[in-house]
Amino acid sequence: MNRALSLLLSLTLAFTLLASSVSATAEAALPVIKIASATPLSGSQAAMGETIKNGIELALSERVEEFKALGFDLQFAPQDDQADPKVGVSIAQRLIEDKDILAVIGHWNSGVAIPSSEVYNQGNLAMVSPANTATAVTDRGLPVVNRICARDDAQGPAGADFLFSLGLTSVYIIQDKTAYGQGVADEFKKRFAAIGGTVLGYEGITAGEADYSAVEEMIRASGAQAVYFGGIYPEGGLIIKQLKEKGIEVTFMGPDGMDSAEVVNIAGDAIVGTYYTSTAADVSGTEKGAAFVASYNAKFGRNPDGGYAAYGYDAMNVALDAIKGVITANNGALPTREQVVAAVRATSGYMGLATNVTFNSIGDNTEATVYVLGFKEAKYPPEVIKSIPVADYLK
Repeated sequence: MNRALSLLLSLTLAFTLLASSVSATAEAALPVIKIASATPLSGSQAAMGETIKNGIELALSERVEEFKALGFDLQFAPQDDQADPKVGVSIAQRLIEDKDILAVIGHWNSGVAIPSSEVYNQGNLAMVSPANTATAVTDRGLPVVNRICARDDAQGPAGADFLFSLGLTSVYIIQDKTAYGQGVADEFKKRFAAIGGTVLGYEGITAGEADYSAVEEMIRASGAQAVYFGGIYPEGGLIIKQLKEKGIEVTFMGPDGMDSAEVVNIAGDAIVGTYYTSTAADVSGTEKGAAFVASYNAKFGRNPDGGYAAYGYDAMNVALDAIKGVITANNGALPTREQVVAAVRATSGYMGLATNVTFNSIGDNTEATVYVLGFKEAKYPPEVIKSIPVADYLK
């Protein structure tokens, strides 16, 4: 009797293992669709790169079962571009060689996105950017390149208009010599002069330095009422702090590169009374936004740092909706990269968490918004003072 029972148990175990093996084989046999992200995950800008990557990953994770039902194994391929154009290009070259990858969501830095997207274009790999604002990102007319955020020729002028509306008619401009920083500073400069403001200085700084005394003393000597900084939060926060320490009384304004909780950690109480424009805003006050923050916290153990996590989430969903549409049109067949490129560009009327999306002929989002935000206390996020439809600045 014991031998019979033992034999029965052995057969049961064998059948269970066989069934598991067959199931695993069937699972592994699903065609793979990979979506990559490309943001800085190391270095001084890692805080923002990580939060964007997390928003992207959350969107994909929520749709894995949906794509499994369509017959595909949806996978995430995060990449660390280190905010370095050379690293970005190297990553792009690897991504176009992996034929399972059908889209890339990124980058954070326009100076990385521009050369990397040239490589994506060679490989017919669709790119949906949650954050790149430089005009050259889309003005080159590459069919693979799209962005869901506003351009610098919207946020630069929006910043100029806002400062001027405060009665601040003179400004000193500094920028970090990157494609992004110089680009947005130049757009600000053109608009500020056009509306009657006076630009008393324009200087480039080197990112990563610990002391910007030289340019700060030039600001003092100029007598400017305001400073506009084209650059990212590590340097911007330090400049704000040092201006305060030196007793240089100016109103500080920057672009969306300042949009990080880290800027408060760096600048401390000196952040009070400063402003920046952003192409993203805090979504937690909406019902969908609160649900997103709760899901983000549950998955990653913390709240998102800045509005761009939600833009990463929307950018991923724009790509996934396009891919799903192609699968449906193909009667369930795997999309080609060329089909995905066309489908992403055809996006119209997408209703997202952070922004609605309709791409024009060069991949700009005609439904994007520019926000003006200001710090009334040393606490992130700052208050949204004004929202401006990007259509107000479209040529």
